[in-house]
Amino acid sequence: MALVALTATGVWNPWPGVWDAVNRSQPISEPDVTWQRRIGGTPKSVTIAGDAVVVEQRTRVEGRSLATGAPLWERKADWAAVAGNGRDSVVAVGKLLVKGYEVLDPVTGAVRRRDDRAVAVWTYRNVLLDARCVQATDCTVSAWEPRGTRPLWTAFLPGVESGFFADNPELLGTRRLTGHRIDPGAAGPEAVPALLGFPVDGRVHVLETATGRVVRDVEPTREERLVTVGGRLLRLAARSQDGTCYFSISGREVTTGREVWRRDGINLRTADNAGCVQREDPQGARNVVVGVAPDTRETVVDAYDGRLLWVGAAGEKLLAVDDRYALARSKDKRSVAGRELGVDRPRWTRPAGDKVSGALTPYAAVLSEDDPSRIVAVDPGSGKELANLRTSANVLAVGPAGMVIGEGREIGYVRFGGVPGGAPPADGGGTGPGGGPGPGDGTGPGGDTGPGENCGAKREECPDTGGGKDG
Repeated sequence: MALVALTATGVWNPWPGVWDAVNRSQPISEPDVTWQRRIGGTPKSVTIAGDAVVVEQRTRVEGRSLATGAPLWERKADWAAVAGNGRDSVVAVGKLLVKGYEVLDPVTGAVRRRDDRAVAVWTYRNVLLDARCVQATDCTVSAWEPRGTRPLWTAFLPGVESGFFADNPELLGTRRLTGHRIDPGAAGPEAVPALLGFPVDGRVHVLETATGRVVRDVEPTREERLVTVGGRLLRLAARSQDGTCYFSISGREVTTGREVWRRDGINLRTADNAGCVQREDPQGARNVVVGVAPDTRETVVDAYDGRLLWVGAAGEKLLAVDDRYALARSKDKRSVAGRELGVDRPRWTRPAGDKVSGALTPYAAVLSEDDPSRIVAVDPGSGKELANLRTSANVLAVGPAGMVIGEGREIGYVRFGGVPGGAPPADGGGTGPGGGPGPGDGTGPGGDTGPGENCGAKREECPDTGGGKDG
């Protein structure tokens, strides 16, 4: 009896091979994963955080070793979200409808900072934001370095408490293109945008994240939707006339409201069919928005200057996009091309089925196929294959050296081919709000890395806003 107790609690395991077999079902992929573990419940989210894998479940969160999958720590929590990058990552955890949160070390689970007043938290690669309210119309938003102990800045916002709670409440920006069997959060936290749009009582309060200033307070008209993308305030208009919807996009300097660019006729898929009411944010990522031209071809628009970075051929389908690359399925549904935005010719092409899905992360482009079920990870710039698995599992998280896949309660780690080691290198992450790396690692649609490599594709996230930048 004592032997069983010692084994079950992990104090001593006299039969390591037998115990591994008990805790593991059939392999979830072919070829086999580096490690595979069964967890207590179906995960809500999985994030690679330095040397740890953070697994959020319904009522608890746990940290596991990236190298072996072994459990490192466990906490009761209703929500969890990772901020920071690499070994500078932290885990914010809290309980629903209870003010406050804790910031944990992802490897040890130790509490690094505790707050007992915040009502909402937003997590990014280079900053953590929280909101707290003295009264319903007297609220503040503060920015923290992920491992910092003092706020970088604090800004006043009215009415935050009425609409925001827990982790990462939706703000006015872009929606990611999503893929079948690829978790929308697989890429992990992104760099904080230069501008954040907070919807409060029918108005949009625009916060500049480099300085903490609320630089604009705008009320949209009945036909408008306002979003902040790529350092601009975008006014999206959808007008019902002649039995159809007429669309226009206007990119504005946020401080002055001056129109910088305008495009008519591109449908950003923000409106439903009932009176052209815009109920959704546009699809896109970081500095770009995705729409459909009047000739039904899909397009990628630079939110900062209005350029068309990519216009698909007739019948071509956009699968994924970030601020540097795009994945598109061909008209004949037999191949997928990886493209650099602003460049005419594809960087690579590979065969694919008609039901292929895709996602772009900072570390890999991921493709998911059915019939047969397969997951493929490639280098987004060259198309070099990093992993090719026959599996019906989902892609849960992607990191610098591999990815976590899962099916039901089983999760496993797949190491990318040609990437040494199983854990990412030490990484200092971002340099603070408005200055951290993003999905393109700071390189924009030209591919060249320059002095502003951590400022976004067009330096729109640099704190120095000289030259008319508004972000």
